[in-house]
Amino acid sequence: MKVYFAPGSRAVRTVWLLEEIGKTYELVRFTLGQKEMRGPEYTRINPNGRVPTLVDGDTTVTESTAIAQYLGAKYAPELTPGPDAANFAAYLQWLNYAEGMIMPPINNYVVETILLPPERRNDELAARALKLLNRTLGATEAHKEGRDFLAGDFTVADTVTGHAVIMSRRLGADFSQCPNLAAYADRLEAREAFKAADSA
Repeated sequence: MKVYFAPGSRAVRTVWLLEEIGKTYELVRFTLGQKEMRGPEYTRINPNGRVPTLVDGDTTVTESTAIAQYLGAKYAPELTPGPDAANFAAYLQWLNYAEGMIMPPINNYVVETILLPPERRNDELAARALKLLNRTLGATEAHKEGRDFLAGDFTVADTVTGHAVIMSRRLGADFSQCPNLAAYADRLEAREAFKAADSA
């Protein structure tokens, strides 16, 4: 199994899940923005030139949440509630919440504060993205009341939306009114599998 990877990217989610389920993998490393990510060799594998990409035998998956669903369904059913499980709907909701709600403002904020050269950055757009990010985290904070994880026990959803929560905090989102999320992020960052992925 091969993972095309860059530190600080969504690829951390993929490595984290592989560490949680104990699957052996090979990392092909990039740095974000590296020109080889847009080159013909890699875009034959992932036409968007993004990470992560998972190659498992003859199967290639290029979207981080789809990779998580694939790995969970194929290799970790204990982390993937099925349709008959009481937490199935919550699992689906929070598996998809990161990409639907948290990551769009993160993406905009990162562009305006990190990726663009200083002379092209827009402070107003960055502030607006951070405000929206804080709002999306508010719904997550409310959901986390009385819960250690997003859908009962630890599931694949925690490696996806949990990772987005961790990245939100690292980027400077306001956690001062989010004690549940702060505790949740601490809980996730303490997991050995996350530590291994975060330092990969």
